Amino acid sequence: MRMMTTCVLSAALSLGLAIPSQAANGLAAETDINNGLLTAAVAEKIQRECHSIGARIIKGRTYLNGLKSMASDRGYSDAEIDAYINDDLEKAKMRERRNEYFKARGASNLDPDSLCVLGRSEIAMNSQVGALLRAK
Repeated sequence: MRMMTTCVLSAALSLGLAIPSQAANGLAAETDINNGLLTAAVAEKIQRECHSIGARIIKGRTYLNGLKSMASDRGYSDAEIDAYINDDLEKAKMRERRNEYFKARGASNLDPDSLCVLGRSEIAMNSQVGALLRAK
């Protein structure tokens, strides 16, 4: 059994697969990628809660694919990226950062009206968040 475990672990490491916690630590340190994920999280919450604002779906998909490409270019595998994106602790941290973003701009994740005001402001400023949104 020990021999089998050693062989499987060696094979996984030689294929470039990482243990999820290692991937999370690595990607967690990628500030620009995480700032991009924050932008996407802010835009997603605004469009979900504010019925007068929608998402620019193709632009959003292109933006997220760009972030994934950036991570891939830095040597992260698809498995590492998926593990990081789907990690519950990292999701909670991102929600906290997103809610801080709202608070710093006078909005609340619990108040759809304030998110609509923020969303319209982001669209008007043509910020990165605003570029992922459209007024209906």
